[in-house]
Amino acid sequence: MVPNEAYQYNGIISLLKHFGWMLVGLFVVDDDQGDRFLQAVGPLLSNNGICVDFTKLIPNEIHFSSRDIRTDLADNIYQLINFRKSRIFVIYGETSVMMYIWYFTIDLGGIGHEQSILRAKVWIITAQIDFIISTLLRNSDLHVFHGAIAFSIHSNEPLGFQKYLQILKPTWRQADDFLEEFWEHVFDCSAPDPLVPYKVTGRCTGEEKLETLRGPFFEMRMTGHSYGIYNAVYAVAHALHALYSSRFNHRGTLHGKQDELHDLKPWQLHPFLHGISFNNSAGERVSLNDNGEMEGGFDIINFVTFPNKSFLKVKVGWVNPNALEGKEFIINEDTIIWHRSFNQVLPISVCSDSCQPGYQKIMKEGEKFCCYDCNPCPEGKISNQTDTDDCSQCSEDQYPNKDRDRCIPKVISFLSYEDPFGKSLASVAVSFSLITVLVLQTFIKHRDTPIVKANNRGLTYTLLISLLLCFLSSFLFIGQPGKLNCFLQQPVIGLIFSVAVSSVLAKTITVVVAFMATKPGSNMRKWVGKRLATSIVLSCSLIQAGICALWLTMSPPFPDLDMHSVPEEITVRCNAGSAIIFSFLLGYMGLLSIISFSVAFLARKLPDSFNEAKFITFSMLTFCSVWLSFVPAYLSTKGKYMVAVEIFSILASSAGLLGCIFSPKCYIILFKPELNSREQLIRKKN
Repeated sequence: MVPNEAYQYNGIISLLKHFGWMLVGLFVVDDDQGDRFLQAVGPLLSNNGICVDFTKLIPNEIHFSSRDIRTDLADNIYQLINFRKSRIFVIYGETSVMMYIWYFTIDLGGIGHEQSILRAKVWIITAQIDFIISTLLRNSDLHVFHGAIAFSIHSNEPLGFQKYLQILKPTWRQADDFLEEFWEHVFDCSAPDPLVPYKVTGRCTGEEKLETLRGPFFEMRMTGHSYGIYNAVYAVAHALHALYSSRFNHRGTLHGKQDELHDLKPWQLHPFLHGISFNNSAGERVSLNDNGEMEGGFDIINFVTFPNKSFLKVKVGWVNPNALEGKEFIINEDTIIWHRSFNQVLPISVCSDSCQPGYQKIMKEGEKFCCYDCNPCPEGKISNQTDTDDCSQCSEDQYPNKDRDRCIPKVISFLSYEDPFGKSLASVAVSFSLITVLVLQTFIKHRDTPIVKANNRGLTYTLLISLLLCFLSSFLFIGQPGKLNCFLQQPVIGLIFSVAVSSVLAKTITVVVAFMATKPGSNMRKWVGKRLATSIVLSCSLIQAGICALWLTMSPPFPDLDMHSVPEEITVRCNAGSAIIFSFLLGYMGLLSIISFSVAFLARKLPDSFNEAKFITFSMLTFCSVWLSFVPAYLSTKGKYMVAVEIFSILASSAGLLGCIFSPKCYIILFKPELNSREQLIRKKN
């Protein structure tokens, strides 16, 4: 007439998890029932992340042992209760187990322990110990169990039960000796003697009231065990009725008379008890399943003790596997009275403090699985719950906050005109473009002067126009990348720089050829002229144009999102498409630069009053230095600043060519016109 014990095990697990008690001690009776309890509860505790701090087996017949054994057991129990980390103890067994624990922790004052330390514990008592309080001695101090939580067989109050208790009186007859003995025990009196008609002190009058008794001696409410007995009586009555009806119908059909039931054996009722269901007078449905087990659950009781050694049982929840989903376990924690030592603060029983959000658990080697350290989440990961086993990665479009306890959406990032870097670089590009236009205008205005006509005027115009386009191409990199500007960015820069560098190379070769043509008997004069320079520029530029065409045809650049370079940003950038062809483009441009620098370096000491090869050498040295510095600078930056570094390199290298080659000429044209004459150019010629 009790529910399946597995429901109680699940209730214990639910109770521990509800309050976050991850470390418990077990006091278990040392018999077959205790073994079955440990075998059933052990895996449940482990699977739910709850550690067993210790398991203490209590002999069932310890009172038959020697005093030394009892003293050793008492001291051992005291050590477990007082010096282990757990503050929650589960007690499983018969009444004797609870009595031993009570006796060893409270009444053995002779062993010299501080009793006050023992009070700050929470006892979880199983339903098998429902009668424990009533079996304690009359003068027992119950404070150690104040705030205990007990599982009890579900009970309800049958109709008229309180009225029955109020009118219950002993008859002082031999036939009712159980009630008389009970009356004498709880009221501490003796039965009246018919031979002594007058009142004697200590005699029971029969007028004593049960409601005046303290809780340890008599409970005015129906207990779980009593409710089970009450239902058992009615279950047997219903089974007998079913058996009687079955036999009556059977005999009426066959023989026409009723069979007597005097020889009825108990086992003959079993088929009628299985599956029986009826309503009792308490208004509840009582059912037994096909296994003969009562369908129902357990009540969760909170023990509240008082200084007068009485107690109160307060129902604070229940375990009912037949309830609606989500209602199988109910606990009203606001109504629970904890032990006074906790000051009504929820008790804590853990091996390690909880890991807060932003941290993850790291197990301690050689310790129980619920003992761990808390380490911050690794870079890029978060934990938004307590006691996380492993931090989780944010999605690609999010990043962890500073505390690493939540993910924040990344912002879209690109080098815009509103950005300080974007504004600055755009202003520089516009400034150099205007300077280039002024230089070009100056050269066109003074196109017939010797310094402009020297060394191929057409190459000069080509170089200036290509530098102007280099400055203007910087605007392809500013603003949100789209299909068109990604398609044009690198090919345009590669082609324009190839024209500029090949023009510088052509000017350098022109200087060398012109010097060699002046030597007597030289056959280099046929190479002097515009045809050589034009051929150099066209051939070098066409090779780069072919590389760009192949690139744009096979795998052109396209807009892309960089999720990983900058943790807090999604960088909108241009993907090069084919990295191999892009490398060929850069490599070819670098080859042209090295050849141009080498030729200019070799020609720098050619005798002339105005040797342009010297300025070309400086310009190419600046150009190569900028782009060599660009590589490590570009690789060490991330996000939109990579684009800023590339724009800076374009502007700096173009400005180097413009300044080193054209600033000396502009200075002579504008401020030293007397030097801008044919006589002056050839005056110091050797």
